[in-house]
Amino acid sequence: MKLIVFDCDGTLVDSQHMIVAAMERAFADRALALPVRDNILGVVGLSLPIAIERLVPHMSVAAIDDLAEGYKAAFGELRRDPLQREPLYPGVREILNELGARDDVMLGVATGKSRRGVAAILEREGLDGLFQTIQTADTHLSKPDPSMLITAMAEAGCGPPDTIMIGDTTFDIEMARAAGVRAVAVSWGYHPIEALVTAGAHIVVGDAKALMTELRLFAKPAEVLS
Repeated sequence: MKLIVFDCDGTLVDSQHMIVAAMERAFADRALALPVRDNILGVVGLSLPIAIERLVPHMSVAAIDDLAEGYKAAFGELRRDPLQREPLYPGVREILNELGARDDVMLGVATGKSRRGVAAILEREGLDGLFQTIQTADTHLSKPDPSMLITAMAEAGCGPPDTIMIGDTTFDIEMARAAGVRAVAVSWGYHPIEALVTAGAHIVVGDAKALMTELRLFAKPAEVLS
């Protein structure tokens, strides 16, 4: 059995516009200077309080918590707006459908999003029940701590040699390396390729076709020696 774990934002779904818009609202409501867009996208993947702390160093814990609550409220409002979307990246649905149909593969999610946020996406996209293990920021230390992957492997009954992590940020790659699993980076997300390579990605793929090729190789049944 193989375990294939995906990050969410920047890997499965393109949520950058909603993330930036929610940050804009949260900062504006508190009369705070908005960080530049690249800096906001640069912390996607971290747990929300850690991400805000990096965006606004030296802010008090209380102020960080308040800004985080403002962000979550703004994001919830945006999600209810039919004009706002977090679309699946091209080819992702086909990948999930193929892998989900296999009885020798289990799928997982490891994300800095909340459980509620992940559930909303899976319900909207008709993907409920597809992932056997879902690890979120609600119950884990922030990436790149390996806690999410360690728990996912324990739930799936798979060890590091039979586990692979797919993500778009250096935090995903560093988490995978810390957990001792294969780290696959996708180039369509929020961190540059050079940073992903430096972080230790075993391979960087540029589109869904290349990713599916890599995952088929990883999940290929071992040959039986006669």
